[in-house]
Amino acid sequence: MNLKERYTKPTPKFFKILRNIGIALTAAGGAILAAPVSIPATIITAATYMTVAGTVASVVSQAVVKDGDDDEPKDFDNSALIK
Repeated sequence: MNLKERYTKPTPKFFKILRNIGIALTAAGGAILAAPVSIPATIITAATYMTVAGTVASVVSQAVVKDGDDDEPKDFDNSALIK
């Protein structure tokens, strides 16, 4: 599977949510970094980390593809776990 195919296949629901959170982190960090006011260095550093973490989370979440299976295998018997 090449990169183009991977990015065009469907993404699982959990990773769609994670991707959206990453986009929000990136946007918030970018807005803080682009603010035209004097901001303490600690906040600038935190905004930089937010931007990087959001970008990584978004890209990795978008690259995950749905394999067609459900979340839990159909032949899994969890009765042995409940005792």
